[in-house]
Amino acid sequence: MAAPAPAASASVAGRLYLKRRIVNVLALVLSCATALFGLFFLGWILWTLVAKGIAGIDWNLFTRMTPPPMEEGGLANAFFGSAVMCVLAIAIGTPLGIAAGTWLAEYGNARKAGTVVRFVNDILLSAPSIVLGLFVYTLYVMQTGGNFSAFAGALALAFIVLPVVVRTTDEMLRLVPVQMREAALSLGIPQWKVTVQVLYRSASAGIVTGVLLALARISGETAPLLFTAFGNQYWNTNIFQPMASVPVVMNQFAASPYESWQVLAWAGALVLTVFVLLVSLGARALLLRNRITHD
Repeated sequence: MAAPAPAASASVAGRLYLKRRIVNVLALVLSCATALFGLFFLGWILWTLVAKGIAGIDWNLFTRMTPPPMEEGGLANAFFGSAVMCVLAIAIGTPLGIAAGTWLAEYGNARKAGTVVRFVNDILLSAPSIVLGLFVYTLYVMQTGGNFSAFAGALALAFIVLPVVVRTTDEMLRLVPVQMREAALSLGIPQWKVTVQVLYRSASAGIVTGVLLALARISGETAPLLFTAFGNQYWNTNIFQPMASVPVVMNQFAASPYESWQVLAWAGALVLTVFVLLVSLGARALLLRNRITHD
């Protein structure tokens, strides 16, 4: 059978190349258009937030309590409540998450239970926050006589922190070279010391990054706190009593007909957005620094 003529082969190759170029250009155009579409609305949202929120940024916002309607005030008790509940949630979820992630990375790979735990953790990671709030409401708030409290809110937020820390710890520990484990064990070092002094030290930046990302996520959660911490118009330091939080106050004030409350809601949203941005940038910088150091 005669081979195809060189001219015919070149013509077919030219058409295929032209087709690939057209498909490539269309894909690039659509990708850029999609990115610009998303960036446009993100910029619009941020501009609206800054334009409406900057009017409420003053010293009173951080020093005065949430006011009654038609009166001046601030969000001091809400900022304090959010800080308390976020710190408690991190304190509860981080140790459990690191312990579970360590078990998955060091012992769960060769067991079926490890696959099950990872699957359950992925489900918990994608579970709606309102479901977690209802779960804590049913198992804790209702069992304590309907006592809303900051501790109940922290428990709900801890369920959001937990899967993030588990996933991050698991992945960071599995990235540690096997040679480091073998070298430490060959010196007769116990397994727990290898984990604490070698593995945790190598993966510390990644684990801290996961904790910071979990903090950024829970700082803006509203739904779990509506069913657990509820809210409080006054200053309260008792974690077993209802406590105000910025997301819940924003939800209440933004839907009110009072302009003073709406201004406070926009100001709280702006402060919360800046906080989340700074935490996310800090986590990104920490992770980048760790990569540069290892490279």
